[in-house]
Formats: sequence, structure tokens, C-alpha cells
Amino acid sequence: MTNLLAFGMPGPLEMVIVGGVILLLFGSRLPSLMRNLGRGVTEFKKGVNGLDDDLDSNDKDE
Repeated sequence: MTNLLAFGMPGPLEMVIVGGVILLLFGSRLPSLMRNLGRGVTEFKKGVNGLDDDLDSNDKDE
């Protein structure tokens, strides 16, 4: 357990290297991944707004 703690957190250089490797591996799929993520966030916001509208309309009915 102490051996694992001796390594610590990765520094900025290590994070850049890991980011570069990830970009090389998933670079061609990255635009479609971000597009799908954006669509998912948009749908989530629409769903949350729909719930708020439903709750507001129920409060007005009472």
C-alpha cells in the first residue's frame, strides 16, 4: 500500500503525454463523440425543463 502512495499525482507533463496518447488513439472518433455528447446534454436540458413545466402546471391547477 505504501508503494502506491509513493508515486503521488501525475504532474503537468505526464497529463500532457496521457492526453496526447488519448488523442492519437481516439482522434478520429472524437468529433462524433463530442457531437453525441452535445446532443445528450441538449436532450437532458429539454427533459429537465419539461419536468419544471409539468410541476409548474400542477401547482397552478391546485
